[in-house]
Amino acid sequence: MTTQIMRKLPYGVGEWGRGVRLVMSLALVIVGVGLFAYSRQLIEGEIVTGMRDIGTMGGVAWGLYVAFVVYFVGVSFAGITIAALIRLLSLERLRPVARMAEVLTIISLVLAALAIIADLGQPGRGIINLLSYARPQSPFFGTFTLVISAYLFASLVYLYLDGRRDAAICAQRPGRLQRLFRLWAAGYADTTEERVRHYHTAWWLALFILPLLVIAHSTLGMVFGIHPGRPGWYSALQAPSFVVLAGVSGVGLLIVIAAVLRKTLRLGQQLDIQVFRWLGNFLWVLTAAYLYFIVIDFLVANYGGGSREAAVFKELVSGSYAWLFWLTVSSFVLCFILMFGQFATRHYSISLVVIAGVLANVAAIGKRDVIVVPSQTHGNLLPYPPGAYTPTWVELAIIIGLFALGILLYVVFTKVFPIMEIHLGRNEAIPHGEDTRKRRKDGGMRKRMFILTLMAGVVLAVIGFSLVAPLGPTAHPMYSEPRVRFAPLIFVAGIITTFLSPVVYELFPDKREKN
Repeated sequence: MTTQIMRKLPYGVGEWGRGVRLVMSLALVIVGVGLFAYSRQLIEGEIVTGMRDIGTMGGVAWGLYVAFVVYFVGVSFAGITIAALIRLLSLERLRPVARMAEVLTIISLVLAALAIIADLGQPGRGIINLLSYARPQSPFFGTFTLVISAYLFASLVYLYLDGRRDAAICAQRPGRLQRLFRLWAAGYADTTEERVRHYHTAWWLALFILPLLVIAHSTLGMVFGIHPGRPGWYSALQAPSFVVLAGVSGVGLLIVIAAVLRKTLRLGQQLDIQVFRWLGNFLWVLTAAYLYFIVIDFLVANYGGGSREAAVFKELVSGSYAWLFWLTVSSFVLCFILMFGQFATRHYSISLVVIAGVLANVAAIGKRDVIVVPSQTHGNLLPYPPGAYTPTWVELAIIIGLFALGILLYVVFTKVFPIMEIHLGRNEAIPHGEDTRKRRKDGGMRKRMFILTLMAGVVLAVIGFSLVAPLGPTAHPMYSEPRVRFAPLIFVAGIITTFLSPVVYELFPDKREKN
């Protein structure tokens, strides 16, 4: 059977036009500059950055790198969250952006991991020590295990399983990408059993991912929020505000990506005004919630906080960070006004929605910076003089290089795999071959292998966690080493094995009844 979809791959897959090559070439040049800057940092040390010791040298230990770690992780939150909500709540209007959101999540997490590596003075030693000695008492343990391993791997599994059907459709067309499509499809034949199985697997995986996302981003907020000696950070609002701001930045960036793909791939019919209306409404609600957090932070710091807390906010409002703080606040307010105005009048403009998305990300980046930096330079509880921090060209080049790498990875994905779900016509279907003539049934072996993989992952995670650090009354609550070296790695292996169980369930071969 030959169909239009099989004669030509959909959504510009495999089409490397002049514009695509130009964008990729420019991105590669910028990535190269970033790599050169990072090589200078590796050779000369972090002295080439603007970061210094807090107090003694009047600088900051966390700077631009950490601010963008939080930003990239925040962007990833909205991506997979929207994809999961589309699955759980059957939000058909947003179905066209589901895979865009999934890819955004994975690329953002990769960039966040690279930003962490850039922040480490000796990345190799830092990674090995993390895998060897990480302790569950530290929020960094949760950030590493939940964000980098569980969160990233769960997103990869979700994208892989969600794309099998489209890979099977594309594999019908001979070409250079056919092997990739066949490998991704892994024998998918679009039978009724496979559709039902995938529906249930994707639904339960999405249901499990949502609380994982909230826990992961709350843990990231607690990296800052549990510092009682750091005015401006120590707050119970850090965890929920991190979750909300993650939604603002992620939804805003998804709007921009959808608009760019709508223009470049001519997807005006699929990505219509209703898609942007839904995303825009999500954006103004999240923006309003975060403006509420800003107001509460300001009131508590100035009316109920100590002198050190007030010193930090004074520096934000009228000091050296005032320009960035007010740029951030004004961007939030303008974003809210643009989107709420369209909601109130019921008249939406894609251009205005995109502008709001850009403003949301400008505000999110600025807010990450004013969260990370000012609390280190001002409001110290120790008798240190006020400090200052200005990122150097090395830091700026590395961060811009990471953005260029993200653009490069996204463009490459859109050219090797459909960025949206393929809809076949009424009389079109994936050829089943002999499978249409043989009844297939799920034997008990599939379920047993699924349960075995799931239980193996859970057992590994429990064993790894119990060996990570001595617990109980005999263990020192602050200083302890793992009972077994590389116990954190065992814990991470357990998490990854657990998320492999849905793949086993969908890919385990069916039994066939003999004729």
